[in-house]
Amino acid sequence: MIRPAAGPARATAATAVLVTALVTLLVLTVREDGYFTDPAGLSWLYAACWALFAAAVWSLRRVPARHAAALVLAGGLAVAATGLVAPPRTSTDSYRYAWDGRVQAAGVSPYDHAPADAALLPYRDGWLFPTGKACAGPDLAAVSPGVCTRINRPRVHTIYPPAGELYFLLVHALSPDGVRHKAFQVGGAVLAVATTLALLGVLRRRGDPRRAAYWAWCPAIAVEAVNNAHADVLAVLLSVLALGLTVRHRARGGALLGLATAVKLLPAVLLPGALSGVRRVRAAAAVLLPSAAVLTALYLPYVLLSRSSVLGYLAGYADEEGYQDPSAGDRYALLRLLVPGSWAVPCVVAGMAAVSVYVIRRGDPGRPWSGALLVTGTAFLLTTPGYSWYALLLIALVALDGRWEWLGVAVAGAAAYLTGRVVPHAGTAGYAAAALAVLCGWAVRRRRLPRSRPDRVPEPCPTPGEHR
Repeated sequence: MIRPAAGPARATAATAVLVTALVTLLVLTVREDGYFTDPAGLSWLYAACWALFAAAVWSLRRVPARHAAALVLAGGLAVAATGLVAPPRTSTDSYRYAWDGRVQAAGVSPYDHAPADAALLPYRDGWLFPTGKACAGPDLAAVSPGVCTRINRPRVHTIYPPAGELYFLLVHALSPDGVRHKAFQVGGAVLAVATTLALLGVLRRRGDPRRAAYWAWCPAIAVEAVNNAHADVLAVLLSVLALGLTVRHRARGGALLGLATAVKLLPAVLLPGALSGVRRVRAAAAVLLPSAAVLTALYLPYVLLSRSSVLGYLAGYADEEGYQDPSAGDRYALLRLLVPGSWAVPCVVAGMAAVSVYVIRRGDPGRPWSGALLVTGTAFLLTTPGYSWYALLLIALVALDGRWEWLGVAVAGAAAYLTGRVVPHAGTAGYAAAALAVLCGWAVRRRRLPRSRPDRVPEPCPTPGEHR
């Protein structure tokens, strides 16, 4: 039953107070350098941030829709700004971004040399390659006697696709001398806020603008998109724009989806969602051909200019993370509770194929993000990735679709990455709890689904106070 909004001003004020408390706690969390020294304490801070985030979003449901967009955007600006208060705390990936941008500006393909390669000695500086006592930090890797680097895996070639590399080059070109890590953090903040605006734009036409808060106020945005400056945020922005365009302009949406995939490969999992409800080959080609054309056009210059493979360390990374050998790590953790490890990869392939076919055949073409969320979330539950920033894409899909229970997958990723350092199998437990939450949400929503629409992916149930 939809309740009338009681005390809109009071509800707005209460929500603003909760967002302020969230922002304050995020500042303390980002400034806490506990990844190596106190991961348990940092995990509790993360948990408190997520609790305040949940309370703020819950309070927002009573704020009138006409006021909600401004409140969501203001809160999103404040949350993004908290990521700027300290250097990257829990990831060193942005240092590789800075290096790749630097060598490209010098006319060197990032796919041809590892950072530790002596051929690139002229491009080193004291920030990315400290010496002497400065090499005592736990997040530094030795490259030669007395010399270390902030770049992780300095002896392997880059793994990033071409649009990501172009982003690194652009940030390098626009950055003043000596700005160091701040350049990519500011870039992450700008892209995070731009994603909020894109979400608000889509949701004004096809949803409730209040859902944009699932992205804008999420603690993962401050930590992963801004503080750690992961390039995934650019892929997320392009993915949101792509899915929004696909509803009316399949070719444009497909082209943007190809661009998103050329930033980070993960957005390729959105293709079944973009093809939701497609019955004709011509309609499918309108999405797939522009996507493939953009991806090819971006890769081609690097293929022609590079002497080494433009796939870089991709195969080595997949092997290192246990995606090729399920017994080597914590991947496929939920599946391995049910089937032998040797069955994990075939089960993932079969499961993803089944979900993708279901979405393509029975998905709602007016809501491609609904099917995309189902496919993406299923991929996470089947593979149980150990890096929390991968879930940025899923968080944006939750904002578009409204099925908030899928946010548990993002929490599970954070548990795997951080809490797993002190609590064995924290990630497995987190993903199991997330899967249970998703199943419960599916059961509740299925009971409310009108029987006259069996051929559509269930639409999110309205929250109290949400008008359709």
